[in-house]
Formats: sequence, C-alpha cells, structure tokens
Amino acid sequence: MDRLRDRVIIVTGGAHGIGRAYCEGLSAEGARVVVADLDGPAAEELARALGKNGQDALAVTTDVSQPEATERMTAAAVERFGRIDGLINNAALFQRPAMSRVPFERIPLEEWDRLMAVNLRGIFLCCRAVVPHMKQRRHGKIVNISSGTVFYGATLAAHYVASKAGVIGLTRSLARELGEYDINVNAIAPGLTISMDEVEPGRDALNRQRLQARSLKRTEHPQDLVGAAVFLCSADSDFITGQTLVVDGGAQMH
Repeated sequence: MDRLRDRVIIVTGGAHGIGRAYCEGLSAEGARVVVADLDGPAAEELARALGKNGQDALAVTTDVSQPEATERMTAAAVERFGRIDGLINNAALFQRPAMSRVPFERIPLEEWDRLMAVNLRGIFLCCRAVVPHMKQRRHGKIVNISSGTVFYGATLAAHYVASKAGVIGLTRSLARELGEYDINVNAIAPGLTISMDEVEPGRDALNRQRLQARSLKRTEHPQDLVGAAVFLCSADSDFITGQTLVVDGGAQMH
C-alpha cells in the first residue's frame, strides 16, 4: 500500500465525487495530495479528514479556467511540499452546474464556451503551470480525465463530448512533447458512475440501458477508477505514455 509514498500529487476537482475518491485512494498509497477545487470549504474539509488519518494533504481553492488560479495552485504545492510529482486533471463541468441536454444547434453559445474553458482549457492551463517544475526534475506523471462518451458519441451532449475528445488529443500531443523529459502523460476515460447518477434525476431508463451495454453488469462507483489513477501515477507505468485507459466495465472496447 506504499506505491506512491511521499509523491506529491495535485488533484483538480478533488473535493467531490470521483475527485474525492482519487484523493483518498492516492493518500492511502502514501501520496501527499493537493486537493484543488473551486469549492474551497469542501477541499478544506477533505484535507482535514485526510490529516486526521495521518495523511498529508493541502487544500487550494482553484478555478482551473483561470491562469492566475492555476499558477497559485502550483506555487502553493511547491511551497508546502517542495516539488510536484503528479497531476490528475479531473475538474470538469458535467452536472455541477447542470449542463443543457439538447440537440447541438440549441446549445447556448456561452455554455459551450464555459464547458470548453473548464474541461479542456483548464487542463491546458494546469499542465502549463505544473510542467516547468516537472521538467526541472525530469520526472512527472500527468493523468487527464476524459470520458467514455467520446467513444460512443453520446447524443444531447455535444459540447461535453467534444471537450472530452479534445482531452484525448491534448494528452497524445503532450505525451510526444514531454517524453524527452521523462514526463508521462496519459488519460482515463470513465464510464457513467454512481456519483453522476446521483445528480442526474429522471434518467433512470437511460442509465439502465447503459448498464446493460456493459460486459460487467453492475453500476460503476468512484472507487472503480482509483486503481487506474494509482497505476498511472506510480512507477508501474513508467514506460506507458500517450494512452487512454477506458474504465467502464467493458461497454467500449478498443
């Protein structure tokens, strides 16, 4: 249970849902976690909870769509821990706040721009802020969170799917560009998880349909994604980069 002992890992969107599960799972493996979230009080609560369990954690209020905020997040991590070993770009707009589920031509332009600002530009900004520190040490693990919706082209969510498809393209480009510095850049594509279901009322029939499309006939929980994140942040994945690991119970196969 010490695969990440003393590694410093930033998790954006780390205070809730899947992000919280990442923080708890990484901490259990010995990592020092930076909980970066727009919801500052929730980030502080999680950092305190991890501290009570003897795990070192730092909370930083962060809006990933703003360059100044990502720079402050990075500076706080370096000031507290002296380095950054990993970055999990988990922050995204999906149901907080709820996005419109309408045909693509009816998506409000401002909503399209807001999703792109957080889901794609936010990853670009976080990487831009953190990578110089990784380059100095010639080591780093970046894990970008995409979505299984990319592979089956979910309808009535064109802006979300497009933003998450962009994450995969950015992941591959950065993997090529940063490989000479021994920085690994990979992506995880989750399926629909229970944390999403809980804030998505009225979609029970669709959720049951998606469950039946899986090879593993059960709901997906945030904890189902933790192993992939730990693996991609650990030395076990040192020769893996530019890849997208789909964690969805076998709904999509590549």
